[in-house]
Amino acid sequence: MEGPEQQDFFADFAPAAGVHHSPPPPAEKARESIVFKRSATARNYRLSLRRDGIAVATIPARGSVREAERFVEEHREWLERARSRQRSRPRAATVWTIGTALLWRGEFTEIRPAVLGAKPSVCLAADVFRVPRLEGDLRPVLEARFIRLAKVELPARAWELAAQTRMSVTRVCVRDQRSRWGSCTAAGVISLNWRLILTPALVRDYIILHELMHLREMNHSARFWACVEEVCPAWREAEAWIKRNGGFAGL
Repeated sequence: MEGPEQQDFFADFAPAAGVHHSPPPPAEKARESIVFKRSATARNYRLSLRRDGIAVATIPARGSVREAERFVEEHREWLERARSRQRSRPRAATVWTIGTALLWRGEFTEIRPAVLGAKPSVCLAADVFRVPRLEGDLRPVLEARFIRLAKVELPARAWELAAQTRMSVTRVCVRDQRSRWGSCTAAGVISLNWRLILTPALVRDYIILHELMHLREMNHSARFWACVEEVCPAWREAEAWIKRNGGFAGL
């Protein structure tokens, strides 16, 4: 599942077998703020928008630049809408100090000093985190605390939802993924982005259930979305939240 660093448009637009393709392009080819990049693992053409406003057109191993250009033109309206949403989104602070509002468990919450013994601590809503000091940029230490907490909470929730949906999971990993909210393998390994701890519970559960349903359907076919609908009827609401908020610098 794509996530915090970029928005993506996927399509079942795989190159046909046995047709002639133009020579492979350079690793990256910039054109009109669009980078054309070949992927050895991609099965379909893909168009994504990075945080910096650069669009990336991914070319499958057996694809061609010409087809990628056609794919981009066919989805030009989507790209313009994505850029418009990106421009309209507010940006979270890059430096976190006392009083900074952060997205925390789905709500923007101010960092406030906590009265808890002699050691300095801050609170975000009901959660309290130890910090070395209350002055200066708190982001590095708080992100480390968030990741530690995510490595406890997210796997526990994933195992719980796997049991509820009777899906066979072999392992759950929490990672600092740069372009995905989550992913899974056919072997039953689920990887989750630690930033899910910042999102509402609905979004967190939707991403986990989304990956679990890939264990039934390793694609984004109509059958896959029917599986998602069955286990997460409010998935459209979660997707809407991601589209509205997924590009925040704080995510």
